[in-house]
Amino acid sequence: MRALVLGAYGLIGADAARALLRAGFDVSGVGRDRAIAMRVLPQVDWHICDLTKLDHAQWQALTKDVDVVINAAGALQDGGGTNLSAIHEDMPRALCAALAGSEVRVVQISAAGVSTEASTEFFRSKARGDAALIASGIDHVVLRPTLVLGHAAYGGTALLRAAAALPLVDWQMMADSQVQTVALPDLSAAIVACAQGDIANGTIADLTEDQARPFPELVAQMRQWMGLPVPQIKLPMPQTQLRMLAKGADLMAPLGWQSPLRSTAIRTLADGISGDSTTWHAAGGAPCRSLHQTFLDHPATVQERWFARCYLLLPLIIGALSLFWLASGLIGLSQYSAAVAVLTSREVPESISIVAVGLGSLLDITLGILVLWRRHVRRACIGMIALTLGYLAAGTVMTPDLWLDPLGAFVKVIPAAVLALVPLALTENR
Repeated sequence: MRALVLGAYGLIGADAARALLRAGFDVSGVGRDRAIAMRVLPQVDWHICDLTKLDHAQWQALTKDVDVVINAAGALQDGGGTNLSAIHEDMPRALCAALAGSEVRVVQISAAGVSTEASTEFFRSKARGDAALIASGIDHVVLRPTLVLGHAAYGGTALLRAAAALPLVDWQMMADSQVQTVALPDLSAAIVACAQGDIANGTIADLTEDQARPFPELVAQMRQWMGLPVPQIKLPMPQTQLRMLAKGADLMAPLGWQSPLRSTAIRTLADGISGDSTTWHAAGGAPCRSLHQTFLDHPATVQERWFARCYLLLPLIIGALSLFWLASGLIGLSQYSAAVAVLTSREVPESISIVAVGLGSLLDITLGILVLWRRHVRRACIGMIALTLGYLAAGTVMTPDLWLDPLGAFVKVIPAAVLALVPLALTENR
């Protein structure tokens, strides 16, 4: 059988594609970035395109000769070039129109709790997309998982690990929120069962463990799973503080940072994530494992602890680099004459000194701004390292005495260059 996975290098899509391959399916995937696609799943035949911009003929060509389509494409929140209605509603409508009259099955990955009256556009747009699929009359199954926990860390799973790794204080967040989880392997197994035709046409089912727990307890169990120490201080985190964090994360979205702390994620967790597995069991689906069993089946290693701690440090590192380079450039411009005098007093020609200080300050400011853009962060860090080496090389020739400066004028920039290496290692998220 031939399966087409939409959103095939996402957390759910990639695991589903691997499960389908293991089950003997001929799998092709759809994604927007070829480099990411080939890194995540090189064994899959890829179609690189934007699903929200395909016309009817392109959809028909994409779905030609397939037996099942797995729609795992999705996004959490509008902004930064993301349009939830286009992804969750318009795209499924176009898919259904292309499949009208065919026997192709669509397995829709939705979310537990979707409703047109939900508190977030994520759930509302998902509900509208589900409704469009159901009304189309094509062969379909809608799976609605609760909070998906995978061995890979992305989105909600990354947020949980980071929350569990917060040092010194055990912040009690969203204590009234009840959360159920589903293990990613169980979701992928359910997708395979639906793709094989083991689940009846028209089934709409939640996928979840049976037990719910308060969000702080979920964080505590995540911390125990990773083997992290329990902070001795417990403090409640006020909702106002959470909302401020979410607003800050929202402000970074136009710069390309898709933080799991954005307002939709926080609102969803605050509302609670729960489901009812009764329909899934009645349809013949296998039970989903409990959170305890999920952790037993996938023991944590030092990699999980490293990731959780580095995930917390990355925004601090980006902010520190931006501040350092912006301050360097702005101080150079504001103290222009004094900066030029440092060079001319060491017999560097005035014309060269003026150009060097002006150009260096502008480059510093440019790098300090560029590092805040997600798409430019790697280039900015490489530029910081190269510019630092250039400064040190030129300074060694023109002002070698600064190596022995009591305030460490040259020595102190070396750690800044080394720090710029960290985002190069940590900014891949798939």
